[in-house]
Amino acid sequence: MIHWGAPQWLWLLAAVPAIALLLLAAPNLLQHLPAAALAAVVIASAIGLIEVTDLIRIFRIQRWEFWLSIVCLVGVAVFGAIPGIGLAIVIAVIEFLWDGWRPHSAVLGRAEGVRGYHDITRYPNARQIPGLVLFRWDAPLFFANAEFFKERVLDAAAKSPAPVRWLVVAAEPVTSVDVTAADTLAELDETLHEAGIELCFAELKDPVKDKLKRFGLFSQFGENSFFPTIGAAVSSYLDSYAVDWVDRED
Repeated sequence: MIHWGAPQWLWLLAAVPAIALLLLAAPNLLQHLPAAALAAVVIASAIGLIEVTDLIRIFRIQRWEFWLSIVCLVGVAVFGAIPGIGLAIVIAVIEFLWDGWRPHSAVLGRAEGVRGYHDITRYPNARQIPGLVLFRWDAPLFFANAEFFKERVLDAAAKSPAPVRWLVVAAEPVTSVDVTAADTLAELDETLHEAGIELCFAELKDPVKDKLKRFGLFSQFGENSFFPTIGAAVSSYLDSYAVDWVDRED
């Protein structure tokens, strides 16, 4: 990993005009200098920019970024600076798309001693409200992950310990919805409706809600299907159905 600190920048700012002046004033001065000597100067300068400590730290906390740095280093050495950096950028973009394609999602429950609703895989003793599935999707909704979102939602409904009446998407992490994802939401709503399940949303951002209005989905779901918070959605559900549920605020 190459790290540019303040001293390196100062040396660079001083070296650039000095080299430019040398090339203009005495262009033939370095013509007999051996290529090996010039290479040694470049290598010695580059070594000072390599932070081995940072590489070790990255290896410990984020392995894929470490290997990306190594690929960039090898790519530059084998193919040259521009192709090597371009290769590293392509790999980073692919990794970003992969994360967006199969993001994290969770079914939420009420955990003892912790406020709010949390991932039941992280809190195995968390209680779920009978008939209500709280499903959180931790990414934007777009063409690459829309079908995966639909599969995860249907799987969460199928694995519910009690027959599901409402499925609330905790949508605070959803920052965008594209046309393909909107069509998938419409199909999901129809599928859940046929199963007697009402699809709702909590904490959906206003810009995303505006998109749903432009796509015609807001009217399909109904204004009462959108809640400002997960707590508001839970309260509305409990007001609508007689459920054996005792909430505990900590």
